[in-house]
Amino acid sequence: MSAPQGPRVTTDNAAGVLTITLDSPHNRNALSDQLVSEVLEGLGRAEADDGVRCVVLTHTGNTFCAGADLSEASSTTADDPALERANQLVGLLRAIVGLPKPVVGRIDGHVRAGGMGLVGACDIVVASEASTYALTESRLGLAASVISLTVLPRLDPRAASRWFLTGSRFDVVEAARMGLVTQAVAGTDELDAAVAQLTGEFGSCSPQGLRESKALVTHEVLAYIDTHRERVAAQSSRLFVSEEAREGMTSFMQKRAPRWAS
Repeated sequence: MSAPQGPRVTTDNAAGVLTITLDSPHNRNALSDQLVSEVLEGLGRAEADDGVRCVVLTHTGNTFCAGADLSEASSTTADDPALERANQLVGLLRAIVGLPKPVVGRIDGHVRAGGMGLVGACDIVVASEASTYALTESRLGLAASVISLTVLPRLDPRAASRWFLTGSRFDVVEAARMGLVTQAVAGTDELDAAVAQLTGEFGSCSPQGLRESKALVTHEVLAYIDTHRERVAAQSSRLFVSEEAREGMTSFMQKRAPRWAS
């Protein structure tokens, strides 16, 4: 079945809030070239519009983002397509962190792999009990390389070790406890109310105050990204083309256990 045509991201600008919605449910909002490009376009519009006070990043469907679009893994003409895609994701994460306006993540579904990097890049994250989380890379012969740039600075070290190493799934309560999620709520109505409260509070802040305050709270994360981006992109590229990763991804798509599973 061919992928649906048309935009994979929609944007809405109302009352000083630019909402960027991942709208590619056919592949669980995977990080395709098109989706990444359209999110970057939305961030660019938010930065250029003086009337935009904040950004809300959200999704359609029951998955916020499932991570990389494996169907595009070899669709580039680059000499090292895996490295190109790693750098593409680094660029997206840095653009979210570096946007001089607050970015609120509104999460009402599952978050996996690269989607965890998007959550970590947001300034504030509100999520419902329908959301679940997993750093699944270790189960595929990979590592959560690039997304560690925004996830590790959010987590306490013991939690990072557990979830990075095991690849297991955890719920919104645990996500909030360890710092990945700012506020956990019950359902969609509570989620919308909490996001509306936050965006309303931003409306009482001056653009300069928001810009300079965000620069303070993101300074260390941006420095971490810039220090480690080449190292983690190289690791991601190396692992993605490895024999174990090929077996991990193949077994995942075939819904069977990989050869190394005990």
